Amino acid sequence: MKNPRIAAIDIGTNSIRCIIAEVSKEGKYKILDDEKATVRLGERMAMTGMISDEASNRALEAIRRFQKLATGLNVEVVEAVATSAVRTAKNGSELVATLSKELGHEIKVISGEEEAELTAASALANFDMYGKRYAMIDIGGGSVEIVTAYGNHVEEFYSLDLGAVVMTDRFLKSDPIDEDELRKFQRHIRESLKRAFTGKKVTADSLIGSGGTLTALGCMAMQMRNDNYVSIHGSEVLHAEVVHLLAMLIHKDLKGRRTIPGLNQDRADIIVAGVVVVDELMRFFNANRVLVNERGIREGLLIKAIKRLGFNAGNSTPPTWRDSVMEFAASCHVDEQHAAHVANMALSIFDVLELPFGLKPSERKLLEAAAILHDSGYFISYSSHHKHSYHLIRHAELFSFTPRERELIAQIARYHRKSTPKRKHDAFQSLREKDQIIVARLGGILRLADGLDRRRNSLVQAVSSQFGETTITIHLTAAEDVSVEIFGANAKKDLFEKAFGSTVVFASQ
Repeated sequence: MKNPRIAAIDIGTNSIRCIIAEVSKEGKYKILDDEKATVRLGERMAMTGMISDEASNRALEAIRRFQKLATGLNVEVVEAVATSAVRTAKNGSELVATLSKELGHEIKVISGEEEAELTAASALANFDMYGKRYAMIDIGGGSVEIVTAYGNHVEEFYSLDLGAVVMTDRFLKSDPIDEDELRKFQRHIRESLKRAFTGKKVTADSLIGSGGTLTALGCMAMQMRNDNYVSIHGSEVLHAEVVHLLAMLIHKDLKGRRTIPGLNQDRADIIVAGVVVVDELMRFFNANRVLVNERGIREGLLIKAIKRLGFNAGNSTPPTWRDSVMEFAASCHVDEQHAAHVANMALSIFDVLELPFGLKPSERKLLEAAAILHDSGYFISYSSHHKHSYHLIRHAELFSFTPRERELIAQIARYHRKSTPKRKHDAFQSLREKDQIIVARLGGILRLADGLDRRRNSLVQAVSSQFGETTITIHLTAAEDVSVEIFGANAKKDLFEKAFGSTVVFASQ
């Protein structure tokens, strides 16, 4: 049986999103297309209570385009929902009937709680929050959905009419933003949160945020830091950065906001309202960071459709970061025995150096992932496979790793052979100094461990290390001659010795 194709369409207050995916029998899916149309169904709704004819026509044009796209890609299943604007507008039911006829499939108008459930399904599929209390938020044009959870256990759903389009129309009418308008808006958000949570104090370690506001916030924060990562999915934005960006946005007029790096011009008129909501939510939950989920409701729709079709998505235990690394390694036909052996030796060396050099547990995870994936570039060709590994890893979807972590894993793997980091290596030079140190140290360990399996047959059965003031002695346990492995490791110890400022010697037992 061929793999079915599913289209998930989310008709929101600000935009309509269409994502098309092909699903395997295991319930895994591959994105074939992802398109967005900014239609602004919610414009002026705060004043009229109606979706305007202009907005309706934009929505109709978008749905016609998405219908042709779905037909052309042989989509068999369509999941389409309409949210806040259609739910609350006096003429919402009339519009959804017209759009359903044009699409050729029923568009379901869902409640705020159903929106929150879809938000939660997407967040749980993308983030490992085991043992943590957190809140998932989706900021749309008309409403904000909030889901509180602990680990993988969802607690409560909330839907508040605090969307960026509607709140801009209702409160933020001046350009640049008037301080009195801003204070009234902030007070309204606080009062809405108190009513929703009935005055109880709720705290969260982190927020997981989806929707256009969060995507824009992540892009602006990345530009502000001068980071150069492939995507913002999974990126972390600190509350201090939110406060800084909000202060900048407030003091610029619309023309000035359109020039801010990382901010799409189409969102410049409503971004202040969205970021104010993020700021107030972080204050309310006493959360210091928000993790950006680029997928959100439309991915939740996909997951829902996959379950309904009887596939396995969402029915098994949640994935771990190691699961995603091993899955990607398998997709690149990595030599699993060699990768696992190199990883084990690298981690053994890391554990001895952890205390004297102040290495962090989070770095151990990066090293393990890089060790497993260091030869993924063979999938393209042997020649320059370390460079191919770098490009494959930085574009890979690795569960629960941030964009920064994916970049570090990719660069650690890149330096497992051939050249060490140089001034002419733009990707390495673009890293912050502390991240350059991490790449050099972990890349040095991986380089050494890879040399110790030169013949790829696990002859070195175990490694133990002894750290002296200027010398690190690595003891090798083997049942037979490992002179080739020692030769290989000696040839690749240059980065390690430079990064740790120590001489490496090998002793065979």
